[in-house]
Amino acid sequence: RLIDKSKVTCIKWIPGSRNQFLVSHASGQIYVYNEELPCCGAPPHYQPFKQGDGYSIYTCKTKSTRNPLYRWLVGQGAINEFAFSPCSRFLAVVGQDGYLRVFNYDSMDLVGSMKSYFGGLLCVCWSPDGKYLVTGGEDDLVTVWSFHEKKVICRGEGHRSWVNVVAFDPYTSNFSDTEGCDFSGSDEEFHYGTLHNHEGKSENSVHETSVLNRSRTGSNKSFSDTRTTNFTSYRFGSVGQDTFLCLWDLTEDVLKQPVGRTRTSTIIGPNAFNYMSRCNSLPNSQKSNSLNTQVPIVDGNSLPNASVNITAKFATLSLGDRKDKDHEKKEHKRNLSLAGRSSEKVSILKTSVRPIDESLKLLGTPACPRLDEIPMLEPLIFKKIAHERLTALVFREECIVTACQEGFVYTWARPGKVEQLDVLVNNSTGEHKD
Repeated sequence: RLIDKSKVTCIKWIPGSRNQFLVSHASGQIYVYNEELPCCGAPPHYQPFKQGDGYSIYTCKTKSTRNPLYRWLVGQGAINEFAFSPCSRFLAVVGQDGYLRVFNYDSMDLVGSMKSYFGGLLCVCWSPDGKYLVTGGEDDLVTVWSFHEKKVICRGEGHRSWVNVVAFDPYTSNFSDTEGCDFSGSDEEFHYGTLHNHEGKSENSVHETSVLNRSRTGSNKSFSDTRTTNFTSYRFGSVGQDTFLCLWDLTEDVLKQPVGRTRTSTIIGPNAFNYMSRCNSLPNSQKSNSLNTQVPIVDGNSLPNASVNITAKFATLSLGDRKDKDHEKKEHKRNLSLAGRSSEKVSILKTSVRPIDESLKLLGTPACPRLDEIPMLEPLIFKKIAHERLTALVFREECIVTACQEGFVYTWARPGKVEQLDVLVNNSTGEHKD
């Protein structure tokens, strides 16, 4: 608690490392720990190590090496989840500020980002081949982001409340992972740094090679049996606070749309337009500040509608609509008499100006397209499976495992796997049928 008193939101071992792990907090910070090192006896002091767009990294200022090794300050607000890519080179982080940020973990560089349609992002998951990421959050949507193209590919509408967990199903996805996480032939070439251990020295090449071999071997083992054709298809699932489980199919007709094709013609659900008017769309106060709103501009900033009305009142010193001719003459004289007081009116205007939220500037860009600019997926399966909000989703070869806030863990057998699952359950409990 001397390091960070806020609640822990996610904890994971660093892939390929025997003793280092990451911990994220609601304070918006990620700490790197080494289980073999002691912690500071007093609140640690930090010194800047690296800084970038929307993040900064610090090291502990001590004579001897102690925990935490690094402190990452990412975005604004809590960090809700992070996940390493299948090749162990990239770290995806989602937070309450609504951003997905992807870092090259070795070099600590930001390589891509995305913004939610509304609200914070609560969960993130990599596709088995590392080419796509799926996020879910407070906009009730699941969003698919392309790591290669650095843009949002599609969104999925189905949940009626916040999405707590998203996960890919590696056993029903069909794709070619010849490129893998190396992304050979891409327009962008990444220069990977070396992993830093607690002594500041780079780890040997044997370790790096073993990490890559481990990830590739596991990938080939999991998916070699399912790839029988060249057709690309990903299956992923999501669970939310609405107690529903959704299964989604991401197919080639969405992934490989020709350039210039109107995305609005693809897989839009019948209730997609009703969804736009729901409470999770942009609030009115934010819409008034959008770039399409016809309002005056002062010093490069938009005036809210309320401020425009007040300004108009001040311009005539009229607090109501007066149609009497005598009053109009008086107002005309008043306006003439105030010609020398323009500086006061300018100061009043400046105090009424609200700057445009930075996140709103991304709306309509590849990092945060509008709802009608990309395909809107519908779930393949949409089923209520609990009475309390769902908190976990894991795909296994023989079943799907879910958990809810009520404390129950559910196991759902895959089609044709019921008998096999019964045998596994009986073996684990020590029961045998004659």
